[in-house]
Amino acid sequence: MNETKPSLYQVIWRWHFYAGVIVAPFLIILAVTGGIYLFKPQIEQTLYQQYYEVTPTGDRLSPDEQLEMVHEQYPDSVITAYRPGESSTRSSEVTLSTVNGPLTVFLDPYTGEQLGTLYSEDRIMNKIEEMHGELMAGTIGDRIVELAACWALVLIITGLYLWFPQKKKSFAGVLYPRWKKGKRAFRRDLHAVPAFWIGAGMFFLIITGLPWSGFWGQNFQSIATQSGVGYPPSVWVGSAPTSTVKTEDIADVPWAAEKLEVPTSNVQGFLPLAVEEVVTIANRVGMHPTYTIYLPREQDSVYTVSAYPPRAQDEATIHIDQYTGAVLADYRYDHYGSLAKAVALGITIHKGTQFGWMNQWISLLVCIGMIGVALSGYYLWWKRKPKQGLGAPKAPSVEKMKRFLFLLIVLGIIFPLVGLSLVVIWLLDRFVIRQIPAVKHFFNA
Repeated sequence: MNETKPSLYQVIWRWHFYAGVIVAPFLIILAVTGGIYLFKPQIEQTLYQQYYEVTPTGDRLSPDEQLEMVHEQYPDSVITAYRPGESSTRSSEVTLSTVNGPLTVFLDPYTGEQLGTLYSEDRIMNKIEEMHGELMAGTIGDRIVELAACWALVLIITGLYLWFPQKKKSFAGVLYPRWKKGKRAFRRDLHAVPAFWIGAGMFFLIITGLPWSGFWGQNFQSIATQSGVGYPPSVWVGSAPTSTVKTEDIADVPWAAEKLEVPTSNVQGFLPLAVEEVVTIANRVGMHPTYTIYLPREQDSVYTVSAYPPRAQDEATIHIDQYTGAVLADYRYDHYGSLAKAVALGITIHKGTQFGWMNQWISLLVCIGMIGVALSGYYLWWKRKPKQGLGAPKAPSVEKMKRFLFLLIVLGIIFPLVGLSLVVIWLLDRFVIRQIPAVKHFFNA
């Protein structure tokens, strides 16, 4: 028994060490970009104030008049979306599909004056989001971020085991640092104690960020939908469509509605609705005023109205027949299954919008803590690192790893990219590290 405990501790320490050395740089990037993104509303309000704010001067121009003005200015581009603005002092936004990418035109809805334009790729917060979600490296970056996030969970779990007090009668070194036990103990506590206090916050931010990931998130979303948790019959007016087009293909919508099938309009020689009529319908059915209207792309397409507001409870996605004005689908937070509600709440808390400024500042403290813990971990390693070699804890035999391997196998099943990386690590360890003496010595294998 006395031999087993040190062996398990040694195994977990080694995995924690390697996970930290590899994952910490990505955690710092995620924490920095995430901490900035928390304040997206305030940052964009400051940067684009001249685009956002208008002074009411009489009656507003109709949405169709506004769209016609934009069309005259950009005759070779296709108008894809219209956002009326959530208040009387907020500008209207018209989104165009151009050869240079999506372009947003900001209009004074009272005068029709163009206040400015922004390409999506030029928005600073879009750059931050791209760095946060995929390191500005597309699909490869997305997979790296997802893998780093999953391994961060290993880091948290192993860290808690190493932190857990063993026969301690004092809270020193557990809940607060030991100030008088020497530099080595203090350095250890400088890393372990703050990590404990922010561990739950780190775990929450990682778990709530994973639904956005390109591999695990997409599969998780499909399972949630196909398991019956997704779209109840009450969402549809009439029979549910059998469309292969998903709502995420035509509009920016809340996570829970991304896989919602898109119905078709009833083409019977009717004239399409004016956008002003769609605005009237959206207001009548109680859409949150931050909604955006996505225009039909084909003859049998629909108007899609999406509200993706600060609070999850206000989310809504509706599809409207472009000829009759019939609401073909109405999907809101109250329709979500328990899993979708949990994810929706997790996402808005993750973004810092669910509970206002308090949500932002608590999440920011967790982000700052993540940076501090990562840097203190590197400092701790640097101070104990020998002149030769990596300074990793000694590798135990496979027989002594069985308990920990079970945990890694479970994580590998839940998070396939972790499982794949474990296979790669094992192959490298078995056929490279352990077979070359110099490399074996460097890794302390």
